[in-house]
Amino acid sequence: MSAAPIEPADAGTPLEAHLAGLAAALLPYRTSARVLARWGADLAGHLGSGGRLLVAGNGGSAAEAQHLTAELVGKLRDEREPLSAIALHAETSALTAIANDYGYEQAFARQVRAHGRPGDVLLLMSTSGTSPNLLTAARTGRDAGLRCWAFTGPTPNPLADACHESLAIDSPDSQVVQELHLVSTHLLCEYLERALPAVLAARAGATPAGARAPAGGPVRTGVEVVVGDPTEAEPRT
Repeated sequence: MSAAPIEPADAGTPLEAHLAGLAAALLPYRTSARVLARWGADLAGHLGSGGRLLVAGNGGSAAEAQHLTAELVGKLRDEREPLSAIALHAETSALTAIANDYGYEQAFARQVRAHGRPGDVLLLMSTSGTSPNLLTAARTGRDAGLRCWAFTGPTPNPLADACHESLAIDSPDSQVVQELHLVSTHLLCEYLERALPAVLAARAGATPAGARAPAGGPVRTGVEVVVGDPTEAEPRT
């Protein structure tokens, strides 16, 4: 028995409106592929050598950030060693104690000072790019010698300006922004896991046949990548 045909949704329904917004954001998003490949290779080199990734967000972005750390401490596809990645907002006792004693703007920044080391990566996620606690964390991270990245909505926004680099989703709809942040999380992990075998082999003093070396130097891709003040030296990775 054949399945009944699927009727298209009315053009004015929430489904069609949402899909139209997503489709509009996908074309400019495709230009982000190069920066995600480079970030993934950078993270493979850093985490594969014992470095740490710190991530944070508020609300839905907190869930996105925690999704990323789960993929890194666990795995995306193939079996591999766990990698050090901490979602700062998931440390609820520390988060609430800091917010209570120092104010919510310091909720992430104080943890960055506690856990971050020069050369570590701090990734901050925000649809608006205006959250005070993330901006304070970005400034603290830069002062401590961390490399600061951001997933944001459209630029310009303060968080993109406060970080060394950002991946910006060109959509006015925060739901679409978060959905493409999730895609970006999966792609970042995919690129990392492709580059990681070569990093681990080099650390062990051997290069396996067919292993992929990490990508080369920085690649800038239009408005999707926002670079901080070029006069400031970037931390070592």
